[in-house]
Amino acid sequence: MKLGFLTSLMRGYTFEETIEIASQLGYECVELACWPEGAKGGPCHLNPDTADLGYVKDFCASHGVELTSLGFYPNNLDPDIAAREANLQHLKKLIVTSAKLGIGLVTTFIGRDPKKTVKENFETFDKVWPDMIRFAEDNGVKIGIENCPMLFQEDQWPGGLNMASTPAVWREMFSRIPSPNFGLNLDPSHLAMQMIDYVEPIYEFKDRIFHTHFKDVRLNRKKLNSLGCRAFPHDYMDAKIPGLGTIDWSAFVSALKDVGYAGPAVVEVEDNAFWHNEREALELSRRYLRQFII
Repeated sequence: MKLGFLTSLMRGYTFEETIEIASQLGYECVELACWPEGAKGGPCHLNPDTADLGYVKDFCASHGVELTSLGFYPNNLDPDIAAREANLQHLKKLIVTSAKLGIGLVTTFIGRDPKKTVKENFETFDKVWPDMIRFAEDNGVKIGIENCPMLFQEDQWPGGLNMASTPAVWREMFSRIPSPNFGLNLDPSHLAMQMIDYVEPIYEFKDRIFHTHFKDVRLNRKKLNSLGCRAFPHDYMDAKIPGLGTIDWSAFVSALKDVGYAGPAVVEVEDNAFWHNEREALELSRRYLRQFII
């Protein structure tokens, strides 16, 4: 495994500054955040419409930093059809760009209409995702779906904005689209948040794990006992950098090693304790994870 980080925390930093910091801190790779220019949700460290891909390759190579994936995490099943279509078109541009860069992976969400059931959302899934996966196959690119439920505010209740948050949904997804180009970007924190075993699914879905996010979570048992697990997640949990939460990273990495996972281990920083302290968060995360990933 190679240690990297998702560049979404590097708001206000250019592509060049981000790669330089990765190199300086001893990271071997990054997942580039690729939201459209000016869009809400994340920064744009690579614009597929304007990027000089030869320059991108050369700059990364000169700093010894690989690109693991192009990351874009919108609601790809948005009930607003215009918003959904804009997201899907941008995703297709990233698939083409990932192929041209020789990365071969795009990481994203399935999406969800939060007001509909999982069964109802699968009806929309069947209209959107088979075509998207065929497009990825045609370009020689894999798609890794992150398992965050995206449930953080009232208008996302009760389902959140990404239905691919549980092993039960993953089984159904892969049953409907058995393509080897369709897999997971596995983040244990989102399983722990839902009181789901975050180690056992590694064995069941070993062939579907294309990418991983290393993010920790701290559950407040007192708040959880008061509010219950159906409360908004941030009412009883906090995102933390690896080592400062409750994830057993030894067990998680051990299971990944057991199944032969050799893909990237990408730190995702959403820890409010390190707001505007990006370098410190990345340095501490790297230092902690080096005991498991050499």
